Amino acid sequence: MSLRDIEQSYFDLYWHMDPVSATQAGVPGHDDHYGRFSPAALAPHLAALKSIASALEEATADDVEQEIDRTALLNEIRVTLRRFEKLKPQAKNPEFWLSHLLGGLHHLLLSADRTPAEKAAAAIGRLEDIPAFLDDLRATLEEPVRVFVETAVRMTEGGRLLVRELAAALGAQAPMHAARLNTAAEEAGIALTKFDANLARWLEMGTEQYAIGEEAFNFLLHYQHALRDTAPELWRYGLRLKEEVETDLVRLAKRLDGGGRPWPELVDKLRGDHPNPSELVKAYSQEMERARDFVAERKLAPIPKAPLGVIPTPAFMRPVIPYAAYDSPGAYSRDRTGWFYVTVPDSRLPADQQERILRDHCRYELAATALHEGYPGHHLQLVIAKEQPSHVRKNLWTPLTVEGWALYCEDMMGEEGFYASDEELFFQRVHLLWRAMRILLDVGLHTRGMTRDQAVNQMVSELHVERGNAEAEVRRYCAWPAYQLCYAVGRRELLRLRDDFKKARGAKFSLRAFHDAVLPYGGLPVTLIRWGLGLGA
Repeated sequence: MSLRDIEQSYFDLYWHMDPVSATQAGVPGHDDHYGRFSPAALAPHLAALKSIASALEEATADDVEQEIDRTALLNEIRVTLRRFEKLKPQAKNPEFWLSHLLGGLHHLLLSADRTPAEKAAAAIGRLEDIPAFLDDLRATLEEPVRVFVETAVRMTEGGRLLVRELAAALGAQAPMHAARLNTAAEEAGIALTKFDANLARWLEMGTEQYAIGEEAFNFLLHYQHALRDTAPELWRYGLRLKEEVETDLVRLAKRLDGGGRPWPELVDKLRGDHPNPSELVKAYSQEMERARDFVAERKLAPIPKAPLGVIPTPAFMRPVIPYAAYDSPGAYSRDRTGWFYVTVPDSRLPADQQERILRDHCRYELAATALHEGYPGHHLQLVIAKEQPSHVRKNLWTPLTVEGWALYCEDMMGEEGFYASDEELFFQRVHLLWRAMRILLDVGLHTRGMTRDQAVNQMVSELHVERGNAEAEVRRYCAWPAYQLCYAVGRRELLRLRDDFKKARGAKFSLRAFHDAVLPYGGLPVTLIRWGLGLGA
């Protein structure tokens, strides 16, 4: 069996195991049902994954590029097996199940590849599957972890709203399905309401065992991100980077504010300058356009033919997107549009609460956010990845490369003169300090006995983040070990790769040449990109 045949077998299995990912990718035939993650349901999938891994190890690659794809796919399988057999989110984390449930409706609703009638018929299948899916969740969740349950509690309200909105929207677009949609939505809503009682019980009995431990953490560093560093080495890097950025902030604050006020006070003052709610989406849209035009004019990277829409976050997504988020087009979708969601404060909230939310959208932070999420950040990188012929490069990614690339772009665009003021440069460094702190919190929570309260207090005291926002951040860090460190560590790896590429190219080096060399690898680990560029390990 050829390597490409084995690759196809893997993705056929993957879409069967995770039909929601198939919907998001634009793969037909999986839209009307959910996956299952009970021990009995997972067993045949995991056995098949092991068979595919064995076949991959024996297959012959024709060239280095195929060898890179094979290595990436083998590592993906190893991480998946480790996740379900050892880390067991399916047995500990109701958020894992709810993200699958809500993602299945969200991606279906937004799909531009299906007709309204096709979407309505598929939605009926998924809505009718929700009661049985929640039964499986209840039966499988044996070791609930309190912090994961807390996140799930915040998701169910948005879930019920999504169910109602989906039925109303698709019922209006495909009236012949409206009655059955409404019935299925009503039953799904009842099942979700009943499920809340389980969440209340799990909150009481949940454990604090969110940490995966140093051995498992190092496994993820090695196989998910292809890093040689271990947790202690990254902890030391995080401390060095934090100290370096704090020194930068003191220097920049003195330049901006002759009065010599401490940099956190300057952040607090500048955050009072923000768009009002009615201007917010337009302000982000203008910065996205400015970033795209800057990249195009300076020929820093190719601009893919894929529009990027900037829209208010739909109501059902607000409970899980308190600030903003990017959604890329599916790997096989005919529609190439990416979406950037901006969560506009609810006008029904008290004025002081709306103001607190708007302070997170300070005018001087919009530029870095726009280039990070749009051009040349996530949208540009991920769309180019999905244009590659390799299924591995279309679909597989590590946050080390994806988040690392976007953070690298914040630096690179600054070097090229993108930021319009010293205030924008100042906030770019504030963002970098936040990413340095993420290394310490990620490593600390999972390998050094750091408690949630300690992590929240550190964010409040050293990053001057509001306590509610810090608590939400830390909940995510607990659920996704070895993810949050990827922003700053990925930036470091890409800067090192650029230095080595520059040395190898000499006088022929250009930023565009470096970006053109890196982008076709998509989100594969930087170590594998380095291999492909012939720059050693």
